Amino acid sequence: MTIAAAELRGRRVLVVDAELRITRLVRDYLRQAGFSVVEASDGPGALQAARDHALDAIVLDLGLPGMDGLDVTRELRAASNVPIIILTARTEESDRIVGLELGADDYVTKPFSPRELVARVGVVLRRARPRAVPETSSRVVLGDLAVDEERFEAFCHGVPLPLTTTEFRLLAALARRPGRVLSRPQLLDALRESLRLCAAARAGASSAPTSPGFIVKPFPRAI
Repeated sequence: MTIAAAELRGRRVLVVDAELRITRLVRDYLRQAGFSVVEASDGPGALQAARDHALDAIVLDLGLPGMDGLDVTRELRAASNVPIIILTARTEESDRIVGLELGADDYVTKPFSPRELVARVGVVLRRARPRAVPETSSRVVLGDLAVDEERFEAFCHGVPLPLTTTEFRLLAALARRPGRVLSRPQLLDALRESLRLCAAARAGASSAPTSPGFIVKPFPRAI
């Protein structure tokens, strides 16, 4: 039996196959390896499951009722970068090429080894796992997102993001820890400097709002 590495255990995998026997087989092997499994039996069901669950990977059949697996792959890839492993009886080279060009990460043909499939799921998950950004770097780039903490700037697709101080610090904290869930204390730590500046500005404005010793400027909107 293949056991997933500790960092992969509990990851949620969607298994989509028109044959219930195949779905159950893959489900059982994935669960034995420590993965959490969601099931679907047709194209529309696969897309709905992707909307309803935070998925880490998808094992997808091509011969699906309701919507062909290649069309499902196209729809999924348009909305998400979740790793997709195509599992199908289609062995033609043209099908493999189209599937990979549409954004599938791997292509497994039936008949297949369940243990090998589980291993392949682990491989695509490790490959897709974001790496933490070193604390010494002031600029973080994740795909189309760029955050420059030194210049206090953030861009998406090259377009500046109009963020408040609080929003920027939250975004920077999350960008430095891709793929991780931050606790409330961790988020408050990221906001501490923002809150300190806000308190100082309010104190200065309230103590002598008309004094020439203070320059009162509009502060970013509240948290």
